[in-house]
Amino acid sequence: MAWIQLTLTTDNEHARQLGDILMANQAQAVTYRDAQDAPIFEPPPGEIALWSQSLVTGLYPAETNLAPILANLKKVGFLAKPLQYKTDPLEDKDWERAWMDNFKPICFGQRFWVVPSWHQPPEPNQPYLLLDPGMAFGTGTHPTTALCLEWLTEQNLEGKTIVDFGCGSGILGIAALKLGAARCIGIDIDQQALKASKENAERNGVADQFEVYLAHEAPAIQADLVIANILAGPLQELAPIIQGYLKPQGPLALSGILERQAADVMHAYQPRISFNPPRHQEEWTLVSGRCTALLP
Repeated sequence: MAWIQLTLTTDNEHARQLGDILMANQAQAVTYRDAQDAPIFEPPPGEIALWSQSLVTGLYPAETNLAPILANLKKVGFLAKPLQYKTDPLEDKDWERAWMDNFKPICFGQRFWVVPSWHQPPEPNQPYLLLDPGMAFGTGTHPTTALCLEWLTEQNLEGKTIVDFGCGSGILGIAALKLGAARCIGIDIDQQALKASKENAERNGVADQFEVYLAHEAPAIQADLVIANILAGPLQELAPIIQGYLKPQGPLALSGILERQAADVMHAYQPRISFNPPRHQEEWTLVSGRCTALLP
């Protein structure tokens, strides 16, 4: 199937509105790019960070009649008059290749690789995880996941039981198993996340060691290590539950936290957890420590 891209330029204030207008006018997908090709980092949760001038592109099947869509766009008050736009044909193979070329094997720490299925492992004698990019769950490219993977490579996981709280794609739990852990309990509130975790565990040959549960159905166990990569608010609200999965002296890692939120998150886990200095990547932070006291 062939496609056609319709691209318009607008300012930061109206970029999201223009994207919504394109979606309302039959676009199958919408992307945002900087009109000056300057980089931008991942925005904080709940925010949409755009450039001063953005290219907003709608993707349409090639057979789409753009005339009525352009007629509607000419009525949009914030767009230039006469309407300025660009159209580009796009073949399916070009779309797929461009998407695949963005994802290459990534090394975390000194020895652990996350490898898309269309690549060979760069270091086949080192532990690696096969995981393809998807829209819903992490693959290691986001700083929060990268911080967690690097931390896991530094832990003594041999024969240990871990809890991956908010498991998503299962990337952290599978990584722990590949690094020597014996058992992983994956917990999430989303049934689709559990399905993705289980499928990825099967793909990586660790399904027998990876158990998944909805949060309200998870077993009452104490694990040797707990890792939770969610967001600062839930990490604070769920602190008693997350700590409850951790054995005395067990290590804990918390991520999905902006730098400005780290102190509040750590406060929610003290005094039971003795924290190390936070780690930072871009605007994101991982806090880790060790259980030094029993829950009251």
